[in-house]
Amino acid sequence: MKFIVVSFILGILMSCNQSSTTSIEESSQQQSIRDLLELPAHISAPAVPEYNPLTAEKIALGRFLFYDKNLSANQTQSCSSCHFQALAFSDAVETPFGSTGHQLTRNSQSLSNVVYHSTFTWSNNGFLELEDQLNVPIRADNPIELGVTDPHIDDVLARFDSDPDYVKMFTAAFPDSETGASINKVIFSLASFLRTMISADSAYDQYLLGDTTALTEQQKWGFSLFNGEKFECFHCHTGINFSVSYRDSNTTEGTIQYPFFNNGLYNVDGQGSYPAEDQGLYDLTLDLADRGMFRPQSLRNIELTAPYMHDGSIATLREVIEHYARGGRLIENGPNAGDGNLSPLKSGLILPFVATDEEIDAVIAFLESLTDYKFINNPKFSDPFEE
Repeated sequence: MKFIVVSFILGILMSCNQSSTTSIEESSQQQSIRDLLELPAHISAPAVPEYNPLTAEKIALGRFLFYDKNLSANQTQSCSSCHFQALAFSDAVETPFGSTGHQLTRNSQSLSNVVYHSTFTWSNNGFLELEDQLNVPIRADNPIELGVTDPHIDDVLARFDSDPDYVKMFTAAFPDSETGASINKVIFSLASFLRTMISADSAYDQYLLGDTTALTEQQKWGFSLFNGEKFECFHCHTGINFSVSYRDSNTTEGTIQYPFFNNGLYNVDGQGSYPAEDQGLYDLTLDLADRGMFRPQSLRNIELTAPYMHDGSIATLREVIEHYARGGRLIENGPNAGDGNLSPLKSGLILPFVATDEEIDAVIAFLESLTDYKFINNPKFSDPFEE
């Protein structure tokens, strides 16, 4: 019976707003992207902006830049300093430090399937392309990550222009532009590389493609609970990428969702506020109703990406589930004390429920089925300087 229920749920999920390629005829451009990225049949081709078409040359350059500490102003960090392949390109710390030693306020997100999000970063409704978002870690001065602020741009680019190998790669990646490195070329190449980071070969994927033995009975039960009206995980974590923040090359403008939710993680003043250093979408909109609003993350490889939440303040998947089962987190002491269950800004989807240890174990087991071991060991994403 559990198998029948799970099979029914799979059919429903595959027919929701996140498209699969089994029922949609692809254009030649989509097929070209599919071939370049070697996508499996159940994954749609990602959306790629016309101004930055995917090429093998830009992807290759982006991979080198991703791992190169020369991309930081003081040459101490690279993108990979906060995004480790073995951890699905997360970093296992609550919040990382930038290249100048400044501690950031947000947890490093996994880059698994980052191309399929409809917005980028934890809570910015204006970053609709990777090219927009990449300016932040590279160029921002508050907080500083790589620190390539205006006074440092020329020095950083000169490092690449003085390296014969990089000169060749930039020329190959951008044959129709002026020679030499530029910030835009760096960003376009990194965005191209990030778009290749597609995770789609987990046990769950194998089950989706017809291998009924790929999931254990416990995992199948966990998937049913995940999509049931008690746990209700599926409201925010649905479809092939397990997030309602989703788009692909088949998604039309009118159907793209740009979701942000307050999940009751904090309620520091009894009015729904989050700690002053990071109030989510509110920090951009200054709309009081947006306090504590953050984007639902993809659950792909979630087993590997602890700690959890936007600030890394929950250590384990069990604690995450217990947080939701309570209807919000209770912090009894300290500057952030408050009862998230009582937050007036909390999403109406976050309601208390009673879960047994066996049910929680089953949901965790299902979440572990989303781990893609081929992805975290794929040489296409590895450090090229170690080859």
